[in-house]
Amino acid sequence: MNGVLRVSKGTITVFVLPCLLFYLAFVFAPILVSVYYSLMEWAGMGDAVFIGLDNYIFMFTQDPIFWPSVLRTLYISLFSLAQIPIAIVVAILLSRYVRRPNFLVSSYFLPVILSVVVIGQLWKAIYNPASLGGMLNKLLTAAGLDSWTRTWLADTDIAIFALCFVILWQYIGYHVLIQFTGVQNISSDIYEAASIDGAEGWRADRHITLPLMAPVIKISVVLAVIGSLKAFDLIVVMTGGGPADSTQVISTHMYLATFNSFKYGYGSAISTFLVVFCLVMTVLLNRLFKRAEEAIS
Repeated sequence: MNGVLRVSKGTITVFVLPCLLFYLAFVFAPILVSVYYSLMEWAGMGDAVFIGLDNYIFMFTQDPIFWPSVLRTLYISLFSLAQIPIAIVVAILLSRYVRRPNFLVSSYFLPVILSVVVIGQLWKAIYNPASLGGMLNKLLTAAGLDSWTRTWLADTDIAIFALCFVILWQYIGYHVLIQFTGVQNISSDIYEAASIDGAEGWRADRHITLPLMAPVIKISVVLAVIGSLKAFDLIVVMTGGGPADSTQVISTHMYLATFNSFKYGYGSAISTFLVVFCLVMTVLLNRLFKRAEEAIS
């Protein structure tokens, strides 16, 4: 009636049910299985022995690697947030000063679609000592900054930060694409009306662009934080969690405990913690953004 298309509940069910079943089978069910095995002592073969919360007690109170790995995971998450303001500035500049920006946006996105193995091997070569052809150390030496040269991935104090920089480099194009799309969706009429009142350039961006892009920025922040909490493949390729466990994060610790030490029950406990941790961070981010939006309005 009045041009409104009414869809029956049966039609909605037909379209939603397959996705729901897929989610339950391949996401929710494995989480429940992981929670179940986290209460067991199991080596992956033979019988599993129920031990209750012993895996969690050991994880929180006795595992010397667990809490440092949680802290490094948070380091990566905070470092990943640096991508967002950089991506916003790049997106605004591309939208405002580049006539055909699609090629540049695609170029920035290229590292996202490259194989992690390729990226890991590339940056390992860049970080190598100068004697092994490491480009970064060679550039520092050529610039007369020999004191700045490091064994970047072998130094326990800076290896995690060297990895953080690679993660930032790899995914910043992803956030540039998201922010660029958000900028492009803002009507030019709004800027024209603002220019009449004298709001142009960065002043217009402060009072128009950023407030209107708040939902897009929220998406980028959530993706950056949750994605970094699950950081795994690049770390395995570049350092394997070393040296001396200095680049171990939650996911690599879970992997090594499960498949190297054959502690499947304990690995399941770590994975359960990671799932809960991601959910908690998502809720906190949503609340922070909700408060920020209320404060702005």
